[in-house]
Amino acid sequence: MPPPRPMLATKASSLPTGPEWSHEVKWDGVRILADLSATHGGPARLWSRNANEVGVAWPDVVDSQLGARDLLVDGEVIVLNEAGVPDFRVLQERLHVRRARTAERLAGSLPATFMVFDLLRLDGTDLTGLPLHERRARLADLDLGRWQVPAAYDDGAMLHAATLEQGLEGVVSKRLASRYTFEQRSPHWLKLAHRHRRSYVVGGWRPQEGSSDRLAALLVGEPTPDGLAYRGRVGSGIGGRVSRRLTELVAGLARATSPFGDEVPAVDARGTHWLEPVLVVDVDTHGTGHARLRQPSYRGLREDLSPDDLRDQS
Repeated sequence: MPPPRPMLATKASSLPTGPEWSHEVKWDGVRILADLSATHGGPARLWSRNANEVGVAWPDVVDSQLGARDLLVDGEVIVLNEAGVPDFRVLQERLHVRRARTAERLAGSLPATFMVFDLLRLDGTDLTGLPLHERRARLADLDLGRWQVPAAYDDGAMLHAATLEQGLEGVVSKRLASRYTFEQRSPHWLKLAHRHRRSYVVGGWRPQEGSSDRLAALLVGEPTPDGLAYRGRVGSGIGGRVSRRLTELVAGLARATSPFGDEVPAVDARGTHWLEPVLVVDVDTHGTGHARLRQPSYRGLREDLSPDDLRDQS
């Protein structure tokens, strides 16, 4: 049985201040619950945010070297780019792997790091009812082998400036007295990203000019109470390898009519192949609060998210 889905952070417009808050780096990776149970033995079992078992893609994370310990931890798997910065686009090359041999090869060329930031069970004892500062103290006392425990900071403004300078994604602030509540977006965890990144549902694709089958752009939307609202066309960031991967994914999702609840401008609709709205992608954009994305750039496919997950991402 997979564990429940993890606790989520709420988007914030500014960092909270005061001694009741702790601040951590917001990692540009994929969320993982790792279960190392004495009952099943063997390596850790890794569960995605959507409760899918994904250990085959991360053999260097599964092999925790923790032996017979019994624990459940929450964290983020990251992969570094050439500049030594966590990068979701680089991580994409490993995220979708389903063959053990391929995963082992990629683990050698694109090694992953598991950043463990919370301890939810230890030696059979449920710790979710304890305040965060106690869970973090117990986590710090563990020898996690290959897994790493990232630092937490009292000074949120300092961390915000440092992560901006280093090209990291942002900051997550957590109330030290907060309990861990599965499957909830908590006001006691706040996230502030340096880039304006959100997840959107794919509703169509357009081929490269002069081609009928080479995917060059996606049409994306945002779930609303009135249906899927059109937010724009995303072409930047979709290169050859990404295009081929997306072409494979959209095969079989074709539909005759637009899935968007509002009208798509003719300049975008012209030549578009409409799709069932089931795929989710991350997009960077310059600015927020606009009906259409401004200078959007494709960041990656989110197989760990479904369209229903986006209804509370704000």
